Amino acid sequence: MAQINNNFEKEEYKEGCERALLISVDTGDFDCDSSADELVGLAQSAGARVLGVMIQKRESPSASSYVGSGRLLEIKQFCLADEIDIIIADGELTPVQVRNIEDFSETRVVDRTTLILDIFAKRARSAEGKIQVELAQLRYSLPRLSGRGASLSRLGGGIGTRGPGETKLETDKRHIKRRIQFLNERLEKIEKRRAAMHKRRHKNGAQAAVIVGYTNVGKSTLLNRLTSAGVLAEDKLFATLDPTARKLVLPSGKEIMLIDTVGLIRRLPHNLIDAFRSTLEEALWADVILNVCDASSEECAEHIKVTDDLLLSLGCGGKPVINVMNKCDLAPQALNYELIGNNVRISAATGFGINTLLEAIERALPESRSRIKVLIPFSNGAAAAEIHNYGIVHSQTYDENGIIIDATVENSYIDKIKEYIL
Repeated sequence: MAQINNNFEKEEYKEGCERALLISVDTGDFDCDSSADELVGLAQSAGARVLGVMIQKRESPSASSYVGSGRLLEIKQFCLADEIDIIIADGELTPVQVRNIEDFSETRVVDRTTLILDIFAKRARSAEGKIQVELAQLRYSLPRLSGRGASLSRLGGGIGTRGPGETKLETDKRHIKRRIQFLNERLEKIEKRRAAMHKRRHKNGAQAAVIVGYTNVGKSTLLNRLTSAGVLAEDKLFATLDPTARKLVLPSGKEIMLIDTVGLIRRLPHNLIDAFRSTLEEALWADVILNVCDASSEECAEHIKVTDDLLLSLGCGGKPVINVMNKCDLAPQALNYELIGNNVRISAATGFGINTLLEAIERALPESRSRIKVLIPFSNGAAAAEIHNYGIVHSQTYDENGIIIDATVENSYIDKIKEYIL
């Protein structure tokens, strides 16, 4: 067992704070120690006081109790000796595993996904964020209703209940499915509004940069530094959840949108990725992606890879990406790294490298629009209407030859009307 020696301040952990024991099975499929350290941070973000971590090496988790019988006995003894309130497993548990650990240890048990969902539920502020969290919770709980025992049965309860009847399990499943359908419909409406907003922004020629990256690497601090957004920035995992958009002024005076997104972690539950896809897909609409990483972390390269993999899964391949090496004030050695690709070293806390980052953003922005003047013959009024629909018209006059339009349009559209360009 690896004992966590935390010096908790009394004001940090008030009376009633849950005392937690973390358990994990090391199968060699991932870096178990790093994952366990991350689980400690998640538990602390949820308000728990972590008193210990137990890691067991096995070829695979036990189907009945996650850990082996010997380690299960150690867990029970530790829970009794240290008055543990909750056991948190670094993996997804089945209902059978949860029930068996709880029955043996007489301590409440949750898994990694449940813990993350709990943190998200606390941090969600917008209507969309709350819908996404509830949707993820329901999707996760639906297949886990089975196997919870006779408490889910309504048979044989008295008059009107005899016969085959309907179990509470079936009723709960039907209710959850209805709720999931309702939330999906609400989320679709929000996504349609978001898509319309993006199209309107694109039509008006507005460009955007999106901040992505691992949780707790300083994304919110960077947003505050660049835009004075005033969003919450704490040394906690998932301190902020809802996306935030602010105006960013570049050195040339050009204005773009800067958007912060939800943080990532390794082994992020699929239910959360699915539920927050509309939020994460801000990267799809962005012209430049800022992949922020913690230069002071030994796992900086791994964090960049986690983000890159998610961006690829969202279909963001080919977009300009700037790797932003943050917290260089805590890692002076990062200034000596030989980096490949488009990388910028900064400290969002002190302001070091911010001007360099702004210049890098400006260079990375694609030149997607041009200002042109065209003479559209009266016989092709449809072309004039298209320019109004897909571009920004600065002026429009008429002469005997047709309609003279001064407009800013997409470069990809210019080929369609190049014969009319003056």
